[in-house]
Amino acid sequence: MTKIIAFYLPQFHEIPENDKWWGKGFTEWTNVKKAKSLYKGHYQPREPLNDYYYNLTSENAISWQVNLAKKYGVYGFCYYHYWFNGKLLLEKPLEKLIEKKDVDFPFCICWANEPWTRSWDGKSDEVLIDQSYGDKQEWKEHFEYLIKIFKDSRYIKIDNKPVFVVYRTESILRCSEMIEYWNNLLIECGFNGIYFVEMLNSFQKNCFSENSNAYIEFEPMYTLAYAKPNWLVRKRRLYFKIKNSRLGKLIKDKPDCFSYDTVWRLIFKRKRIVKNKEAFLGAFAGWDNTPRKGLEGMVIKGSTPEKFEKYLAIQIKNLKQIKGNSFIFINAWNEWSEGTYLEPDKKNGYKYLEAIKNALK
Repeated sequence: MTKIIAFYLPQFHEIPENDKWWGKGFTEWTNVKKAKSLYKGHYQPREPLNDYYYNLTSENAISWQVNLAKKYGVYGFCYYHYWFNGKLLLEKPLEKLIEKKDVDFPFCICWANEPWTRSWDGKSDEVLIDQSYGDKQEWKEHFEYLIKIFKDSRYIKIDNKPVFVVYRTESILRCSEMIEYWNNLLIECGFNGIYFVEMLNSFQKNCFSENSNAYIEFEPMYTLAYAKPNWLVRKRRLYFKIKNSRLGKLIKDKPDCFSYDTVWRLIFKRKRIVKNKEAFLGAFAGWDNTPRKGLEGMVIKGSTPEKFEKYLAIQIKNLKQIKGNSFIFINAWNEWSEGTYLEPDKKNGYKYLEAIKNALK
Protein backbone atom coordinates (compact mmCIF):
# COMPACT_ATOMS: atom_id res chain seq x y z
CA MET A 1 0.00 0.00 0.00
CA THR A 2 1.29 3.46 -0.92
CA LYS A 3 1.94 5.66 2.09
CA ILE A 4 2.00 9.42 1.59
CA ILE A 5 4.25 11.30 4.01
CA ALA A 6 4.20 15.08 3.97
CA PHE A 7 7.11 17.24 5.14
CA TYR A 8 5.99 19.44 8.01
CA LEU A 9 7.32 22.91 8.86
CA PRO A 10 6.94 23.77 12.58
CA GLN A 11 7.66 27.51 12.28
CA PHE A 12 4.10 28.68 12.94
CA HIS A 13 4.62 29.84 16.50
CA GLU A 14 6.77 32.46 18.17
CA ILE A 15 10.19 31.71 19.63
CA PRO A 16 12.63 34.15 21.30
CA GLU A 17 15.29 33.56 18.66
CA ASN A 18 13.01 34.57 15.78
CA ASP A 19 11.83 37.59 17.77
CA LYS A 20 15.46 38.66 18.02
CA TRP A 21 16.45 37.89 14.42
CA TRP A 22 13.31 38.89 12.50
CA GLY A 23 11.26 41.09 14.82
CA LYS A 24 8.82 40.63 17.67
CA GLY A 25 6.01 38.20 16.88
CA PHE A 26 7.64 36.63 13.81
CA THR A 27 6.26 33.31 12.57
CA GLU A 28 6.00 31.83 9.09
CA TRP A 29 2.68 33.64 8.74
CA THR A 30 4.61 36.93 8.82
CA ASN A 31 6.14 36.17 5.42
CA VAL A 32 2.86 34.82 4.06
CA LYS A 33 0.89 37.94 5.00
CA LYS A 34 3.42 40.45 3.62
CA ALA A 35 3.74 38.71 0.22
CA LYS A 36 2.93 40.75 -2.90
CA SER A 37 1.90 39.94 -6.44
CA LEU A 38 5.01 40.63 -8.54
CA TYR A 39 3.60 40.23 -12.06
CA LYS A 40 0.26 39.85 -13.82
CA GLY A 41 -1.50 36.68 -12.71
CA HIS A 42 0.91 36.05 -9.82
CA TYR A 43 -1.07 34.33 -7.05
CA GLN A 44 0.07 36.24 -3.95
CA PRO A 45 -0.57 36.64 -1.14
CA ARG A 46 -1.77 33.14 -0.30
CA GLU A 47 -4.50 33.11 2.32
CA PRO A 48 -5.59 30.12 4.41
CA LEU A 49 -9.24 29.14 4.23
CA ASN A 50 -11.36 30.95 6.82
CA ASP A 51 -8.31 33.06 7.72
CA TYR A 52 -7.04 30.22 9.90
CA TYR A 53 -3.60 31.55 10.77
CA TYR A 54 -3.02 28.85 13.37
CA ASN A 55 -0.52 28.76 16.20
CA LEU A 56 1.22 25.40 16.51
CA THR A 57 1.50 25.64 20.27
CA SER A 58 -2.27 25.07 20.24
CA GLU A 59 -3.42 21.49 20.67
CA ASN A 60 -6.55 22.33 18.68
CA ALA A 61 -4.45 23.35 15.67
CA ILE A 62 -2.44 20.13 15.81
CA SER A 63 -5.59 18.02 16.11
CA TRP A 64 -7.13 19.91 13.17
CA GLN A 65 -4.11 19.16 10.98
CA VAL A 66 -4.01 15.49 11.91
CA ASN A 67 -7.74 14.95 11.36
CA LEU A 68 -7.53 16.70 7.99
CA ALA A 69 -4.52 14.63 6.89
CA LYS A 70 -6.15 11.34 7.91
CA LYS A 71 -9.41 12.23 6.18
CA TYR A 72 -7.72 12.73 2.81
CA GLY A 73 -5.26 9.84 2.86
CA VAL A 74 -2.01 11.36 4.14
CA TYR A 75 -0.31 8.56 6.07
CA GLY A 76 2.00 10.65 8.22
CA PHE A 77 4.10 13.79 8.75
CA CYS A 78 7.86 14.18 8.56
CA TYR A 79 8.66 16.96 11.02
CA TYR A 80 11.70 19.15 10.45
CA HIS A 81 13.98 18.82 13.46
CA TYR A 82 16.36 21.67 14.33
CA TRP A 83 19.28 20.65 16.53
CA PHE A 84 22.43 22.76 16.79
CA ASN A 85 24.88 20.76 18.89
CA GLY A 86 22.62 20.80 21.94
CA LYS A 87 20.46 23.77 20.99
CA LEU A 88 16.87 23.04 19.93
CA LEU A 89 14.63 25.32 17.87
CA LEU A 90 10.96 24.98 16.89
CA GLU A 91 10.59 21.74 18.82
CA LYS A 92 7.24 22.54 20.49
CA PRO A 93 4.78 21.32 17.80
CA LEU A 94 6.28 17.82 17.71
CA GLU A 95 6.54 17.68 21.48
CA LYS A 96 2.87 18.72 21.67
CA LEU A 97 1.95 15.83 19.37
CA ILE A 98 3.96 13.37 21.45
CA GLU A 99 2.16 14.55 24.59
CA LYS A 100 -1.23 13.93 22.94
CA LYS A 101 -1.27 10.14 23.14
CA ASP A 102 -4.88 10.09 21.96
CA VAL A 103 -3.87 11.43 18.53
CA ASP A 104 -3.26 8.32 16.42
CA PHE A 105 -1.08 9.52 13.56
CA PRO A 106 2.30 8.23 12.30
CA PHE A 107 5.28 10.58 12.11
CA CYS A 108 9.04 10.66 11.66
CA ILE A 109 11.64 13.43 11.71
CA CYS A 110 14.05 15.01 9.26
CA TRP A 111 17.08 16.67 10.79
CA ALA A 112 17.32 19.98 8.91
CA ASN A 113 21.03 20.27 9.63
CA GLU A 114 21.74 23.63 8.05
CA PRO A 115 23.19 26.72 9.72
CA TRP A 116 20.58 29.45 10.00
CA THR A 117 21.54 32.58 8.07
CA ARG A 118 19.89 35.81 6.98
CA SER A 119 19.40 34.38 3.49
CA TRP A 120 15.80 35.61 3.43
CA ASP A 121 17.22 39.14 3.67
CA GLY A 122 19.74 38.42 0.92
CA LYS A 123 22.50 38.23 3.53
CA SER A 124 23.34 34.53 3.45
CA ASP A 125 26.86 35.22 4.75
CA GLU A 126 25.49 36.42 8.10
CA VAL A 127 25.16 33.32 10.30
CA LEU A 128 22.47 33.48 12.99
CA ILE A 129 23.21 30.10 14.53
CA ASP A 130 25.93 27.78 13.28
CA GLN A 131 25.74 24.03 12.76
CA SER A 132 28.43 21.77 14.24
CA TYR A 133 28.47 18.09 15.04
CA GLY A 134 31.09 17.39 17.73
CA ASP A 135 32.16 13.91 18.77
CA LYS A 136 30.64 10.97 20.64
CA GLN A 137 29.77 13.04 23.67
CA GLU A 138 27.70 15.43 21.51
CA TRP A 139 26.27 12.55 19.48
CA LYS A 140 25.12 10.86 22.70
CA GLU A 141 23.44 14.07 23.89
CA HIS A 142 21.54 14.28 20.60
CA PHE A 143 20.64 10.60 20.79
CA GLU A 144 19.26 10.97 24.30
CA TYR A 145 16.80 13.53 22.96
CA LEU A 146 15.94 11.45 19.87
CA ILE A 147 15.35 8.18 21.73
CA LYS A 148 12.39 9.69 23.59
CA ILE A 149 10.84 10.39 20.19
CA PHE A 150 11.80 7.05 18.62
CA LYS A 151 10.14 5.14 21.47
CA ASP A 152 6.75 6.64 20.69
CA SER A 153 4.49 3.89 19.34
CA ARG A 154 3.39 6.18 16.48
CA TYR A 155 6.90 6.79 15.22
CA ILE A 156 7.39 5.36 11.71
CA LYS A 157 9.64 2.31 11.73
CA ILE A 158 10.81 -0.17 9.11
CA ASP A 159 11.80 -3.61 10.40
CA ASN A 160 11.75 -2.22 13.94
CA LYS A 161 14.15 0.54 12.92
CA PRO A 162 13.12 4.19 13.44
CA VAL A 163 13.15 6.11 10.14
CA PHE A 164 15.55 9.04 10.55
CA VAL A 165 16.04 11.48 7.65
CA VAL A 166 19.01 13.85 7.32
CA TYR A 167 18.73 16.85 5.01
CA ARG A 168 22.44 17.39 4.23
CA THR A 169 24.63 14.38 4.93
CA GLU A 170 27.45 15.82 2.81
CA SER A 171 28.11 18.48 5.45
CA ILE A 172 28.62 15.93 8.28
CA LEU A 173 32.26 14.86 7.93
CA ARG A 174 31.88 11.81 10.20
CA CYS A 175 28.31 11.02 9.26
CA SER A 176 28.73 7.26 8.84
CA GLU A 177 30.56 6.99 12.15
CA MET A 178 27.86 8.97 13.95
CA ILE A 179 25.05 6.88 12.46
CA GLU A 180 26.81 3.64 13.34
CA TYR A 181 27.18 4.90 16.91
CA TRP A 182 23.45 5.64 17.07
CA ASN A 183 22.68 2.30 15.43
CA ASN A 184 24.46 0.44 18.23
CA LEU A 185 22.73 2.51 20.91
CA LEU A 186 19.34 1.75 19.36
CA ILE A 187 20.09 -1.97 19.40
CA GLU A 188 20.87 -1.66 23.12
CA CYS A 189 17.46 0.01 23.52
CA GLY A 190 15.64 -2.96 21.95
CA PHE A 191 15.40 -1.77 18.34
CA ASN A 192 16.97 -3.49 15.34
CA GLY A 193 19.04 -0.39 14.64
CA ILE A 194 18.34 2.82 12.74
CA TYR A 195 16.74 3.21 9.31
CA PHE A 196 18.85 6.07 8.02
CA VAL A 197 17.58 8.06 5.01
CA GLU A 198 19.53 10.68 3.05
CA MET A 199 17.94 13.54 1.11
CA LEU A 200 18.87 14.16 -2.50
CA ASN A 201 18.22 17.85 -3.11
CA SER A 202 19.78 21.02 -4.49
CA PHE A 203 22.82 20.49 -2.23
CA GLN A 204 23.68 16.89 -3.04
CA LYS A 205 23.13 14.66 -6.02
CA ASN A 206 24.35 11.41 -4.50
CA CYS A 207 24.29 9.62 -1.17
CA PHE A 208 27.31 10.42 0.98
CA SER A 209 27.03 7.85 3.75
CA GLU A 210 27.98 4.24 3.21
CA ASN A 211 25.53 3.05 5.86
CA SER A 212 22.36 4.83 4.78
CA ASN A 213 19.45 2.53 4.01
CA ALA A 214 17.55 4.75 1.60
CA TYR A 215 17.26 8.17 0.03
CA ILE A 216 14.45 10.64 -0.69
CA GLU A 217 14.18 12.51 -3.98
CA PHE A 218 13.27 15.91 -2.56
CA GLU A 219 11.18 17.66 -5.20
CA PRO A 220 11.21 19.98 -7.01
CA MET A 221 14.71 21.10 -5.93
CA TYR A 222 16.45 17.81 -6.73
CA THR A 223 15.16 17.80 -10.29
CA LEU A 224 15.75 21.50 -10.90
CA ALA A 225 19.33 21.19 -9.72
CA TYR A 226 20.37 18.03 -11.55
CA ALA A 227 17.97 17.15 -14.37
CA LYS A 228 17.84 20.47 -16.18
CA PRO A 229 17.45 20.50 -19.97
CA ASN A 230 19.85 22.69 -21.95
CA TRP A 231 17.30 25.46 -22.53
CA LEU A 232 16.71 25.77 -18.78
CA VAL A 233 20.46 25.95 -18.10
CA ARG A 234 20.86 28.68 -20.72
CA LYS A 235 17.91 30.61 -19.33
CA ARG A 236 19.29 30.55 -15.79
CA ARG A 237 22.75 31.61 -16.97
CA LEU A 238 21.24 34.54 -18.84
CA TYR A 239 19.02 35.39 -15.87
CA PHE A 240 21.92 35.52 -13.42
CA LYS A 241 24.13 37.37 -15.89
CA ILE A 242 21.50 40.11 -16.30
CA LYS A 243 20.57 40.17 -12.63
CA ASN A 244 24.17 40.75 -11.57
CA SER A 245 24.86 43.38 -14.22
CA ARG A 246 24.34 47.12 -14.01
CA LEU A 247 21.28 46.72 -16.22
CA GLY A 248 19.84 44.19 -13.80
CA LYS A 249 20.15 46.66 -10.96
CA LEU A 250 18.34 49.36 -12.93
CA ILE A 251 15.35 47.38 -14.18
CA LYS A 252 12.58 45.64 -12.25
CA ASP A 253 12.61 41.98 -13.22
CA LYS A 254 10.16 39.30 -12.17
CA PRO A 255 11.34 36.20 -10.29
CA ASP A 256 12.71 33.23 -12.19
CA CYS A 257 9.74 31.21 -13.52
CA PHE A 258 9.46 27.61 -14.75
CA SER A 259 6.65 25.35 -15.87
CA TYR A 260 4.97 22.91 -13.48
CA ASP A 261 4.37 20.46 -16.34
CA THR A 262 8.00 20.66 -17.47
CA VAL A 263 9.39 19.98 -14.01
CA TRP A 264 7.16 16.93 -13.61
CA ARG A 265 8.19 15.62 -17.03
CA LEU A 266 11.82 15.94 -15.93
CA ILE A 267 11.03 14.05 -12.72
CA PHE A 268 9.58 11.15 -14.71
CA LYS A 269 12.38 11.24 -17.27
CA ARG A 270 15.27 11.21 -14.81
CA LYS A 271 16.97 7.88 -14.20
CA ARG A 272 17.87 6.70 -10.71
CA ILE A 273 21.63 7.07 -10.27
CA VAL A 274 21.99 5.66 -6.75
CA LYS A 275 22.32 1.91 -6.53
CA ASN A 276 21.87 -0.56 -3.66
CA LYS A 277 19.63 1.73 -1.60
CA GLU A 278 15.87 2.10 -1.34
CA ALA A 279 14.47 5.02 -3.35
CA PHE A 280 11.67 6.98 -1.72
CA LEU A 281 10.01 8.99 -4.47
CA GLY A 282 9.13 12.65 -4.13
CA ALA A 283 6.24 14.86 -5.16
CA PHE A 284 5.36 18.53 -4.78
CA ALA A 285 2.17 20.55 -4.84
CA GLY A 286 3.68 23.74 -6.27
CA TRP A 287 6.48 26.23 -5.72
CA ASP A 288 6.66 29.97 -5.11
CA ASN A 289 9.14 31.21 -2.50
CA THR A 290 8.73 34.92 -3.31
CA PRO A 291 7.08 35.54 0.10
CA ARG A 292 10.53 34.86 1.52
CA LYS A 293 12.81 36.11 -1.21
CA GLY A 294 10.84 38.59 -3.30
CA LEU A 295 12.33 39.12 -6.77
CA GLU A 296 15.20 36.83 -5.79
CA GLY A 297 12.71 33.97 -5.50
CA MET A 298 11.53 31.33 -7.94
CA VAL A 299 8.06 30.44 -9.17
CA ILE A 300 6.95 27.19 -10.81
CA LYS A 301 3.94 28.33 -12.82
CA GLY A 302 0.86 26.40 -13.83
CA SER A 303 0.29 24.18 -10.83
CA THR A 304 -3.33 23.18 -10.24
CA PRO A 305 -4.99 20.52 -8.05
CA GLU A 306 -5.97 18.62 -11.20
CA LYS A 307 -2.38 18.50 -12.48
CA PHE A 308 -1.09 17.55 -9.04
CA GLU A 309 -3.56 14.65 -8.90
CA LYS A 310 -2.54 13.47 -12.38
CA TYR A 311 1.20 13.56 -11.69
CA LEU A 312 0.90 12.08 -8.20
CA ALA A 313 -1.10 9.17 -9.65
CA ILE A 314 1.72 8.52 -12.14
CA GLN A 315 4.28 8.69 -9.34
CA ILE A 316 2.26 6.15 -7.34
CA LYS A 317 2.34 3.82 -10.34
CA ASN A 318 6.09 4.37 -10.66
CA LEU A 319 6.53 3.55 -6.97
CA LYS A 320 4.89 0.17 -7.48
CA GLN A 321 7.74 -0.74 -9.84
CA ILE A 322 10.20 -0.40 -6.93
CA LYS A 323 10.13 -3.66 -5.01
CA GLY A 324 9.38 -3.44 -1.31
CA ASN A 325 8.89 0.33 -1.29
CA SER A 326 5.72 2.07 -0.17
CA PHE A 327 6.61 5.70 0.63
CA ILE A 328 6.15 8.92 -1.32
CA PHE A 329 7.35 12.10 0.40
CA ILE A 330 5.41 15.22 -0.56
CA ASN A 331 6.84 18.69 -0.30
CA ALA A 332 4.93 19.78 1.77
CA TRP A 333 2.06 19.86 4.24
CA ASN A 334 2.42 23.53 5.17
CA GLU A 335 5.27 25.33 3.39
CA TRP A 336 3.13 28.41 2.80
CA SER A 337 6.07 30.75 2.19
CA GLU A 338 7.37 28.41 -0.51
CA GLY A 339 3.99 27.97 -2.18
CA THR A 340 3.93 24.22 -1.68
CA TYR A 341 1.26 23.19 0.80
CA LEU A 342 -1.71 20.85 1.06
CA GLU A 343 -3.71 22.77 3.64
CA PRO A 344 -6.85 24.49 2.34
CA ASP A 345 -6.63 28.06 1.07
CA LYS A 346 -9.16 30.58 -0.22
CA LYS A 347 -8.44 29.87 -3.89
CA ASN A 348 -8.53 26.07 -4.01
CA GLY A 349 -10.25 25.06 -0.80
CA TYR A 350 -9.59 21.38 -0.09
CA LYS A 351 -8.79 20.45 -3.69
CA TYR A 352 -5.10 19.57 -3.17
CA LEU A 353 -6.11 17.21 -0.36
CA GLU A 354 -8.87 15.77 -2.52
CA ALA A 355 -6.24 15.23 -5.23
CA ILE A 356 -4.30 12.96 -2.88
CA LYS A 357 -7.38 10.95 -2.02
CA ASN A 358 -8.25 10.56 -5.71
CA ALA A 359 -4.69 9.69 -6.78
CA LEU A 360 -4.48 6.94 -4.18
CA LYS A 361 -7.56 5.34 -5.73
